Amino acid sequence: MPLEMRENCERCESGLDWSAEAFICSYECTFCRVCSDGMNHICPNCGGEFLRRPRCAQREVA
Repeated sequence: MPLEMRENCERCESGLDWSAEAFICSYECTFCRVCSDGMNHICPNCGGEFLRRPRCAQREVA
């Protein structure tokens, strides 16, 4: 099952496109680096650890 790849930080609402650095917990709560750092890499929703979200490979448009 692929990741949802949410497009905005859940705390500050900054945009997170497919290539942006973002952090997620096991429930895919998604935050930007600044917010994740500010929360000591702990999800406020579930208490889980944040890890860097993988970036999507750039795809060519056919």
